[in-house]
Amino acid sequence: MRMVFIGLLLSFILGCQTSTVAQTPEDLVGDVTAQQLLSSYPGFLAEYQVYQPSPAEIIAAQQLEGKSITVLFGAWCHDSEREVPRLLKLLDAAKLSQLNLKLMAVNHNKQEPSGTYRRLDLRYTPTIILFDGENELGRIIERPVTSLGEDLAGLLP
Repeated sequence: MRMVFIGLLLSFILGCQTSTVAQTPEDLVGDVTAQQLLSSYPGFLAEYQVYQPSPAEIIAAQQLEGKSITVLFGAWCHDSEREVPRLLKLLDAAKLSQLNLKLMAVNHNKQEPSGTYRRLDLRYTPTIILFDGENELGRIIERPVTSLGEDLAGLLP
């Protein structure tokens, strides 16, 4: 009886540990931190490490102080794997202390449990949305036209 109890306890503990760690890009859904994303997905980390934002981009990104950015992306999406790490690197380089960043991973159907995808009318990944308070200032969808920093700054009034 004691061995059965220990076996059940071990399987419960191991089962809980494996269920909380994203194993594949399809497993990552919902709110995620930049640290979780970069530590769990080597492709995102590699892009973060090699990307070097230009001085013009960094200056442009510094204008985002006090704003909020919500990023809806798929860990399975090649555009997300390129643009999300670049955005993270740019924001790190800009050293913004008053920027609120929210990363929201979606599944292949572009959905996640909280319904944010529906509220924000997600159609393509990644979608980077700039807010001033509750007011949406604009979006970058899939890729920037000029550069992330300049396109985001261009959304400011």
